[in-house]
Amino acid sequence: MSTLINQHMSSSPGSPEGSVRTLSHRQRAPRLPDMDWALLVCAAALVSLGFIMVASASMPIADRTFGNPFHFVLRHGAALVLALSAALSVLLVPIRVWERQGTLLFFVGLLLLVLVLIPGLGRNVNGATRWIPLGPLNLQSSELMKFFAVIFIAGYLVRRREEVETSLLGFFKPMALIVIAATLIMAEPDFGTTVVLMATVMGMLFLGGVRLLYFGGLGLAVVLSGIGLVLSSPYRLQRVTSYLDPWADPYNTGFQLSQALIAFGRGEWAGVGLGNGIQKQFYLPEAHTDFIIAVIGEELGLAGVLLVTAALGVIVWRAFQIGFRARQVGRHFDAYLAQGFGLGLGLQGLINIGVNVGLLPTKGLTLPFLSYGSNSLIVACMIIAVLLRIDLETRHDPQAAATAAGSGRVKWARA
Repeated sequence: MSTLINQHMSSSPGSPEGSVRTLSHRQRAPRLPDMDWALLVCAAALVSLGFIMVASASMPIADRTFGNPFHFVLRHGAALVLALSAALSVLLVPIRVWERQGTLLFFVGLLLLVLVLIPGLGRNVNGATRWIPLGPLNLQSSELMKFFAVIFIAGYLVRRREEVETSLLGFFKPMALIVIAATLIMAEPDFGTTVVLMATVMGMLFLGGVRLLYFGGLGLAVVLSGIGLVLSSPYRLQRVTSYLDPWADPYNTGFQLSQALIAFGRGEWAGVGLGNGIQKQFYLPEAHTDFIIAVIGEELGLAGVLLVTAALGVIVWRAFQIGFRARQVGRHFDAYLAQGFGLGLGLQGLINIGVNVGLLPTKGLTLPFLSYGSNSLIVACMIIAVLLRIDLETRHDPQAAATAAGSGRVKWARA
């Protein structure tokens, strides 16, 4: 008996032996891996909220159109499974693979943009030919091109760094290829994606050190081209004029924007409650795609809209922070890639929300992570996976540890 008592006392937390064992046990306790948890949590939160809001926004139109209120919910769920599978696959790919294959991927993207315009091959929906039917899935070439173009430009900025910074030709060559891609996208037509693609590439070139004279000249050319595109197309001109005053024709050209503004107005601060929105049922077109933030504004109020905006802002901030850290340890391709993806996501989110609240002309552009649409969701999740991969490789880069130790910030790689 005394032996059992002694064994119990020696293993008790109060004894020295017990304290050592308890401390050893605590030291062996599993810990979360070093990664950018803010980026991952915000992306996961937006994807989860997107699934909920797509279900809320799409049920009325799905019931009227297909007789099944869960039609879009099931399709979005399948797209989410594909997106997470694609993200996991991308997370396993070393960044150097993307760097080596960037040019090839860009030309594959160009080929897909050409294929979608071939009569009988591309699928036409609402007057736009943007999809290639692949059985149950429709491939949207322009979404992949946005992904491939960032990889291509990041590699070009590394390979031709001096030429880009000092020569007009070094600036002109990549832009010529991007203009070809933008022209093919405009032929679909898809003005919103063209704007995001051009603005993202211009931002990357600016970060790459292009002279302000060249950058300003390109910016002026892009603005003039945009004005020309608007004036040359009656439907684009109509969108611009209706956006300036949607209440001048609220039942025709200003219908979408006026209904979106009504949705925001009904939501006020805290919203009318999840699932209780009226605008999605009878009035707001494309409620589960381009105008999902208006549904969020009605059902979750200004608080919900601000939370979505803040989460997108955190994702963009973390992308730039990951790029900054990669640049510190000499991983320049990783830096351009992270910042390019951050620019793309930020611009697309800004344009979509700007359209919904009446700050920008109406255009067909999804809200990253939230809108219904398999291609947009898959590409957005792939971008997050690439950013996480860059972050992981940077943290485990030997030069990162040396830089942190040399600067006296031993915990830099774990920040």
